[in-house]
Amino acid sequence: MTRTRRLAAVALLAVVAVLAGSGCSVIPPSAPYTVNDEGAGDPLTKPFQRMIAIGPQRAWGPMETFRGLQSAMAAYSEDPAVLQQYLTPQARQKWSAAGPVTVIEDLYEVVPPASMDGTEPAMKITVKGRWVAQINEDDSYKPTAGPWSQDFELVREPGGGFRVNSLPQGLLLTAADVARAYRPTNLYYLGRDGQPPLVVDRVRLRLKTTETYAQTVLKRLLKPPTEALRGAVTTGFPPGSAIESIRSGEERVVINLSGDFDVLDLSAEDALRAQIRHSLNNNEIAKGRIIEVQVDGEPYITDRPNTEDSWLGDGGERAYYVSRGALHYLGQDGAAGAVAGAAGEQRDGYSDFAVSKDAGGVSVAARTSTGVSVAGLSPDGRWQQVIQGGDLTPPTWRRDGTLWTYDRKNADLLRYDPKSGRGPDVVPTPKQLVGLNITGLRIARDGVRVVVTIDDETVQIGALIGEGGGVELGNLQSLTTTEGSDQITDVAWADDLRLLVLVESKAGQMLNEINVGDGQTSGVPLKDRVTSLAALNDRILAAVGSGGDAKILELNQDRQTWTAKIESDAAEPLFPLG
Repeated sequence: MTRTRRLAAVALLAVVAVLAGSGCSVIPPSAPYTVNDEGAGDPLTKPFQRMIAIGPQRAWGPMETFRGLQSAMAAYSEDPAVLQQYLTPQARQKWSAAGPVTVIEDLYEVVPPASMDGTEPAMKITVKGRWVAQINEDDSYKPTAGPWSQDFELVREPGGGFRVNSLPQGLLLTAADVARAYRPTNLYYLGRDGQPPLVVDRVRLRLKTTETYAQTVLKRLLKPPTEALRGAVTTGFPPGSAIESIRSGEERVVINLSGDFDVLDLSAEDALRAQIRHSLNNNEIAKGRIIEVQVDGEPYITDRPNTEDSWLGDGGERAYYVSRGALHYLGQDGAAGAVAGAAGEQRDGYSDFAVSKDAGGVSVAARTSTGVSVAGLSPDGRWQQVIQGGDLTPPTWRRDGTLWTYDRKNADLLRYDPKSGRGPDVVPTPKQLVGLNITGLRIARDGVRVVVTIDDETVQIGALIGEGGGVELGNLQSLTTTEGSDQITDVAWADDLRLLVLVESKAGQMLNEINVGDGQTSGVPLKDRVTSLAALNDRILAAVGSGGDAKILELNQDRQTWTAKIESDAAEPLFPLG
């Protein structure tokens, strides 16, 4: 048995001239390639390398034919006709590029039949590699691990060479193919109430030679969000909207839309401006330029750079910590005094504190042996039990002012609205969670995403769907699972996409930062044993030690070292929400 290995698509490429206008260049033959992110200076596009595949050759054996097929799949977006040349008439009728894109590691094996005499009219080859990810039809990117294997049937052509007679639906790409032609992209949608903040949706978009990256982004923004946010967000674009053109000058980008826009609705105008601005600027498009939006060629919106924008508000930046049951402010240089009211007084039996949005009357919630109590951060603030139960998960605030917890004894998801004047409402538990041991849930600062911890071993990400009293938890998807006896001891939202997950193992602790939009993970170094976490954007606070020796540390900007903020008697760091 012989086996061949292939790294990227290096032997099956034809050379053409550099396409500077579209920001793409052609990958040269016979050598590995890298993605060149030095563009032609166009503020609306992203440079990339275009793959040029060639059709099957009569002198090729089965292994070369498959490598050519895979290269044609990588080039399918630019030239779908080449891939058709590799297929028999039967395969052309059955195969479609539609469906999820399979992504495997660059290095894979093509395994021919165990015995070959060179005259077989048909044969089955097996391609073996390792999973990297799956790009779904909604453009979501889902990392996948483990071995991957797939059979392909090849038939011999009378004049020499082979054609593929049987293959699975969809495209097969390597990690290098995806790095070359796709870009991670953040799209911004509106919450169900149409008010700030925006909700970010993470996708992988394929770059195209026929349009700028700005066009690709805004065309995708016109479509529904990924499955993770379906029913949880809305948009300022009316149904039937279209991108007619996008052009740029030295200081201005002009976007011409068509659709049924209400040009007299100022709130809708502001929401649409925010969606466009952040979906472009936060993907490094048109930054520092005026964005002019037209409808049918007539001026509609003008967005100037560096103007005040509240659409990405995080709920407040003030830090807190707990000392002997009392809530304290954490200043830039350390302790900044206890909060006002009963929440700032030392007491036993209160834990798992959570602070509401830093606007108007701020409240703190804490878990006790009999339920969840709430107190206002004001001189007359007093603790009041608002949710009863002896086995509740730590409370978590939503930015609309509601307080959530899970009653583990009665298997009920509870939502308390202080404005309602009544006790907590029972929210239907998603069927995917029925019967599971839910050990925690925390709502992100966007008020939409929710992290659910199960058995302290598995993390799922869901979304709050609907509005008002009809809101429900749905769209649950698995994010990560521990191995062996490892346990998840804490989670904290850094922002609306990045989640910190603290894991305890026999070998020690691991702190990972996971992008919940595409699963990309990076480690955060630890020196001391951490008991609890809090995070806000790039700030990470950690409680270490216990009793009088307990400290609050903050991760330094180098993302490698920690500095003590509170040297003793400190536990449970907090930021509002998250």
